[in-house]
Amino acid sequence: MNAVNVLLWVVTPYIALTVFVLGHVWRYRYDKFGWTTRSSQMYESRLLRIGSPLFHFGILVVLLGHIGGLVIPKSWTEAAGVSEEAYHVVAVGLGTIAGVATLGGLAILIYRRRTVGPVFTATTRNDKFMYATLSLVIVLGLAATVAANVVGGGYDYRTTISPWFRSIFYFQPDPAPMAGAPPLFRLHALSALLLFAIWPFTRLVHMLTAPIGYLTRPYVVYRSRDEQRAGSRAPRRGWEPSR
Repeated sequence: MNAVNVLLWVVTPYIALTVFVLGHVWRYRYDKFGWTTRSSQMYESRLLRIGSPLFHFGILVVLLGHIGGLVIPKSWTEAAGVSEEAYHVVAVGLGTIAGVATLGGLAILIYRRRTVGPVFTATTRNDKFMYATLSLVIVLGLAATVAANVVGGGYDYRTTISPWFRSIFYFQPDPAPMAGAPPLFRLHALSALLLFAIWPFTRLVHMLTAPIGYLTRPYVVYRSRDEQRAGSRAPRRGWEPSR
């Protein structure tokens, strides 16, 4: 077995997954108040209203497509009566549209972050590296899909990349299928592993957060410190209006 293949398709995935899991644990434990998107909506909203939905809806479809293609074996879809041709047409067509929408939305968000002064000022080096990595993953994925299935004669990644992906989680890693995958697909996979490795340390952590607590959180009571609005009753000791 080639040592390079073992390093790329066995060692690297486990390192990325370990950093992904432990990084989130560390972030939640030691930087709980930094677990946020650091929203910049107050600085600019026009471009955000266009780019954010376009990106988020696009990436959601891309994510669901990846889950379906990588996790669900080819034999299952065939057993369900879905032919390879039908699966190929839907996956490539919907995936290409979703990829273009995701890339377009991300381009708008990056343009906004670079051209709007207050938003750019609030952008850290961490943000820049995250945006660059995310862009690389999306561009390589879209390029691989178009090159192999639109321009080229077609490529069934469910016979190579999908078995390798599942073997990682079976703890029986098999790097052999990836050795025969087209270069763009391999680069896309490596860039995705890099994204997962840096994920816990970026604003992308908000994807794993759901504001469920807001459903049961008690109301926040605001009390005025304006003496003229305090009413006729004298304030209790310790609640005197501030000067």
